[in-house]
Amino acid sequence: MAMRPPSSGSFFGGLRARELSGGRGSSARASAARLHYLSDLSSDPGGRGSGVISVEHDGDPAIPFAVSFCKAALVSRLLAVADEDGYVSLYDTRRRLPSRSSSLEKSAETRLSDWVAHNNAIFDVCWIKEGSQLLTASGDQTVKIWSVENRKCLGVLSGHTGSVKSLSCHSSNPELIVSGSRDGSFALWDLRCDPKAPNGHGEACLTSSAVVKEAHSPVRKSRTRSRAKGASTSITSVLYLKDDISIATSGAADNVVKLWDTRNLKAPVSNKTSQSTAQPSKEGVTHGVSCLSQDSYGAYIAASCMDNRIYLYSALHMDKGPIKCYTGSKIESFFVKSAISPDGTHILGGSSDGNIYLWQVDQPELGPIVLKGHEGEATSVDWCALEVGKIVSSSDDTTVRVWNTKKIDCTNISSPTVIRKRVTAPKIECPRSASHERATTSRDVPACNSAGGELPTSSHSPLRPRVLEFGTPESAKKRAYSLFQEEALETRNSPGGQTDSPSSVLNPPPSLKRKTIRDYFASSTS
Repeated sequence: MAMRPPSSGSFFGGLRARELSGGRGSSARASAARLHYLSDLSSDPGGRGSGVISVEHDGDPAIPFAVSFCKAALVSRLLAVADEDGYVSLYDTRRRLPSRSSSLEKSAETRLSDWVAHNNAIFDVCWIKEGSQLLTASGDQTVKIWSVENRKCLGVLSGHTGSVKSLSCHSSNPELIVSGSRDGSFALWDLRCDPKAPNGHGEACLTSSAVVKEAHSPVRKSRTRSRAKGASTSITSVLYLKDDISIATSGAADNVVKLWDTRNLKAPVSNKTSQSTAQPSKEGVTHGVSCLSQDSYGAYIAASCMDNRIYLYSALHMDKGPIKCYTGSKIESFFVKSAISPDGTHILGGSSDGNIYLWQVDQPELGPIVLKGHEGEATSVDWCALEVGKIVSSSDDTTVRVWNTKKIDCTNISSPTVIRKRVTAPKIECPRSASHERATTSRDVPACNSAGGELPTSSHSPLRPRVLEFGTPESAKKRAYSLFQEEALETRNSPGGQTDSPSSVLNPPPSLKRKTIRDYFASSTS
C-alpha cells in the first residue's frame, strides 16, 4: 500500500520517517546523522537533559503516580515525582541523568531532595507561587501545602471523605485551589483564609470555601445495588479553566465533562459527553474519563476516556461536544493520563501497553508517534513549559523517563497564530476606535454582536467569548502601544481630530480660525 511521503521539514515528519524505517538500516542511521536530535529522542542512553530515573527509597522501589514540571520560568527544569509510598522527590532535569542500566545505583545522586509527604499514596502534585510551594493530593483524604525550600508543611486542606485524586490551581491567583475526590465531590479552597486549630502534628488545617457533592453520580436505571459505588462516583480530574471563573470536572461513572461556574455552583452550566462523535458503544455501557488537561492559552481541553480514545474540545464551543478524537493508545485504568502541550499543538499520552503516544492536534488521522522504553503501564505524563521538546513519563516499572528532542523545527506544525484564528470571535463591522481595540485585548468581549456569530454572548455563560492574544506580555504591550499610535495618528489626520486635538487649540488650521475684530477691519479696508 502506497504511503504519503512524510514532510522532512518538520519535527513530526522526521519522527514519522524514523518510525516507518524502524530505526534500522543505513538510511535510518543517515537520517539520524542529518537530524541529530532524532537520535536523542530515546531516553534510555541517558545524558544531559534526558535519561531514566529509578524511583526508590532506601533501596525499596516505589511506583510513581504523578509527575509534574515546575511552571515557573526560572525553575521550569525542576521535576516533582510523587509515588505510592507517600514520598515527593525533586529532580533537576538539566543534569546528566543516568541510563536504564545505571538508574538504580545512581538514583540517590540523581535526586535533589525527597521527603515523606503523606503516610499514604500521593495521586497528584501541583506547583504554585512561582515554584516556591508544592501541593500534594493523597489517599489519606487530605491535601498538603509544602515549602519546596525547606520541605516544611505549611498547611493541610482537610474535609474530603475519600482519597483526593486531582488538583488544579487558579491560573492567575495561586491562592485559589480546586480538588477532586473519590468521595464524589470537588472542593474549592482559598489559602488566604485563616486556618482552624492545628492537627495532632501541629500542622495548620484549612477548611474549604465551597463543596459540590455527588458531582458525577451515575443515573440509577434499576434498583440493583452497585458493588463499586465508591469507584463509580469518584471525581477523576478537576481543571481550573483560563477564564478564571470556570471549573471542568470528570468522573469515573460516566463519559461526561462538566463545566461549573464558581459564582453559582448549584448546577453545571455544561454537561457534555465525550463520545458524541465516536462509534456507539454497547447500550448501557459508559466509560469514565481518567484525565483532563488544557493548553496554556485555554483554547483546548483534552479528555482521556476509558474507551481508549482522547477527545479534544474547544473551550469556547463546549456545547458542540468534542471536535477531534485521537486513537492508538490503550487506556485500561484511571492511572493512565494525557496532557496537551502548552502551545496546543500536540497531545502526549500514556498507555496500558507501556508505550508513550504523541499526536499532532491538527492531524489526528496521521496517527500517533510511539515512544518505547517503559516495561510497565505508562501512567502520568507532562510537558516542560519552557524547554520545547522536553517531556516526562512515569510507569509501573518504577521508573520515570525524561525525553528530550533538543532541537525542533516546527515550521510545518500549527503555530499559536493558527490556533488564535480558530478561537477568535468572527469579524464584526464596528467603528474602529482606540476603545474598541482595548476591549478586544481584554478579558471581556466588545459590546457589539453579529447576527450570524456562533459564540454565546449570554452574561450567564462562564466561557465568555473573547479574543485570545497569543504572545508574551512584552509583545502584547508593544502591540497595544502600536495600536494606540496608529489610532492617534489617524485621529490627528482627520478634520475632527485636528479640531479636538490639543495642538489644534494652540495652532488651529486657517480654515477653522475664529475671526477677530482685526479680521473685520482687514476685510473692510480691502
